[in-house]
Amino acid sequence: MSEREMNSYRFSSGEEPSDEMLAQLMREVAEEAREKDKLATEAYLAQMRRDIEHKQLQWGAMIKDACNVN
Repeated sequence: MSEREMNSYRFSSGEEPSDEMLAQLMREVAEEAREKDKLATEAYLAQMRRDIEHKQLQWGAMIKDACNVN
């Protein structure tokens, strides 16, 4: 199926998509969903690493203060 044919189809047109069109649409949606999931996971893990680093600095400062309390 050509890209032109895929781009010309509209669900609201009242006609059913062919099996080939539907399969292509599903593949494209699945690919986009995988990419968005990958980006969201990477952003989540990056934020977790920043949070961990921040907490480690806080705890380090608290321990240092506790050791110097004399």
